[in-house]
Amino acid sequence: MMYAGGGVPQLDTVQFDSVHGSVFLDAQEQLERYRFILDRMRAVSLPEDETRIFIRRLARDV
Repeated sequence: MMYAGGGVPQLDTVQFDSVHGSVFLDAQEQLERYRFILDRMRAVSLPEDETRIFIRRLARDV
């Protein structure tokens, strides 16, 4: 999934791939839903530097 956003929220677009090809969403209700999902993902994710450390540890232990 890719959320393309900028200075003009009305031009934001969500793109994701499905078995039928790429899907593009630009309706405000849809964008609000995906913004909410991405905000939740950020809230529960490790910070960038901790993510790098975590991945390096996983790679080392494999």
